Amino acid sequence: MSNVVPSCRFTARGLTQLRYNIGLVAFAIVCAAPVDVGAREPKGWIVLKNCRLISNPANDGDSFHASAGAREYIFRLYMVDAPETDEMNPARLVEQAKYFAITVPQAIEVGLAAKEFTRAQLSESFTVFTHMSDAMGRSKLERFYAFVQTKAGDLGEELVRNGLARNYGFKAVPPGLRNSRLEVEKLQQFEAEAKQEKIGGWGVSAGRLNIHAQKPAPFSVFAAEKIARSQASPWMNSLSRNSATPAFRSSSTTVGPVDAKKSHAKEKIEPGRIDINTATEKELKMIPGVGPVLASRIIAARPFRSADDLKKVNGIGDKKYAKIRPYFQ
Repeated sequence: MSNVVPSCRFTARGLTQLRYNIGLVAFAIVCAAPVDVGAREPKGWIVLKNCRLISNPANDGDSFHASAGAREYIFRLYMVDAPETDEMNPARLVEQAKYFAITVPQAIEVGLAAKEFTRAQLSESFTVFTHMSDAMGRSKLERFYAFVQTKAGDLGEELVRNGLARNYGFKAVPPGLRNSRLEVEKLQQFEAEAKQEKIGGWGVSAGRLNIHAQKPAPFSVFAAEKIARSQASPWMNSLSRNSATPAFRSSSTTVGPVDAKKSHAKEKIEPGRIDINTATEKELKMIPGVGPVLASRIIAARPFRSADDLKKVNGIGDKKYAKIRPYFQ
């Protein structure tokens, strides 16, 4: 009997059948893979809905344990930093106290108030948006950066708006936006509002640590929200429609975009009228080229020796200065 080597050649029909069989095997493998509780959304975002806070001694204002389905996570908020709640990290605590212009013991008070604020905000279910980026915690359980949406709004924004955290930390582009600049400006606006109202860390020396924000933040509606809606992807719009909590809606509500533009256009300011150190936010915003963010920065930078010092305000370059200087005394 002679040894015959089988032919390795395939007919066109045989190749088609082989590809079909391979496809069936691959499909079966994919279907058998475990499914995570979070649905991966466009651009890498993972959305974890109906999350619950897990009580843990390590929880603080900007970092906490949470459950999503049967899994436990630790999340660290993007772009905000609440003071430490103890003296385990003295260098960081000193730096935080310096930022709020308070003592180290007072900074710990603010940190504890932020922890309680976050616990209260997360007492009901919430939604987490994360890329699963490592936030490097001290726990054995990995910690991830995230944006957290509660019924009151974005948790990071709420902390800053109430003076319990600063605009500081790892940045990310929020879902539905093209860059992080808008969110940074919004947080700067909220921080300026809290500082002006002397609440949270900005008012701890005056006994106003637990006084919550009263004045609405106008930047939230007619700038950030409008742009967020125009740039939002379909899945974010769907989330807003189907959830009791609007996606990335800010902490307060004022007039809508159209009304704000109309009211702004009706009022004019005469050159040479404004006192740099006493002008209200409304008066500052009547100056062509001065919006809510810039107005708040001007207020936060007071007192000025004269309006010539406007150049020292972040966001006022030579062109902007030349345009707005004539309106000040």
